[in-house]
Amino acid sequence: MAQQRCRSVLITGCSRGIGLGLVRGLADASPAPDWVIATCRYPEKALELQQLSKQHSHIKLLQLESTSLLVFPFLPVADVVCENSIKKVVKEVEEILGDKGLNCLINNAGINVVASLEEVTAETMLTIYETNTVAQLMVTKAFLPLLRKAAQLSTGMGCHRAAIINMSSLAASMQLVTANEMFLKVYPYRIAKTALNMITRCLAADLKVDGILCISLHPGWIQTDMGGDMAPLQIQEAIPGILSVLANLSEKDNGSFLDGQGGTLPW
Repeated sequence: MAQQRCRSVLITGCSRGIGLGLVRGLADASPAPDWVIATCRYPEKALELQQLSKQHSHIKLLQLESTSLLVFPFLPVADVVCENSIKKVVKEVEEILGDKGLNCLINNAGINVVASLEEVTAETMLTIYETNTVAQLMVTKAFLPLLRKAAQLSTGMGCHRAAIINMSSLAASMQLVTANEMFLKVYPYRIAKTALNMITRCLAADLKVDGILCISLHPGWIQTDMGGDMAPLQIQEAIPGILSVLANLSEKDNGSFLDGQGGTLPW
């Protein structure tokens, strides 16, 4: 990242989509972080990630497993809902980073299910909420000791020191609830992301004393498995803007809801 360099970044959900794009973008950044730690459920199947880790010695690929106690085993479950796996990854990351701690945690993993008011069920709501909201908070909580360690080594606020980036969505905005009819077809997803935005606000207030910044980020409507083919942005088009936003974060952005170009979104 530009300006004050971010030494270490951990990204969840990196086997495809935005997570994979972020790993690729950070690998090619100049200067690049000392460490880019990419997590996914099945490293053995993540062929593009494996190739990146072979080409770039500073990329580490770690397994972050999902729980087997989900209501819907057919869903594309995110990588972040097994507490034992989270503890294991924290220990592995600590061994990689040592006394320098973790500078930037990007909570990117998540899932979506199309469910309108007529289609939504309690089970779907609970599954999406667990994966897209509760898991993000638990991952963040687990990595707080490493984020606090990094924060003690620098000043100011931003990814150069310690930052938590919660990957949110424009669909989470309560003020824009009627702005796009498509959003009404994803009740569980948008409600869970709205709750994630509240986590951002709580963390920003709670961790300010530690010098740890927290934002929610809407990366844009991007062509991924989740975003679909109708999305206007290709991943390679969106990633440079996202990385530029992260590189330029400062204290004024703490607790903000930003888009992929750095603009402020309404809650």
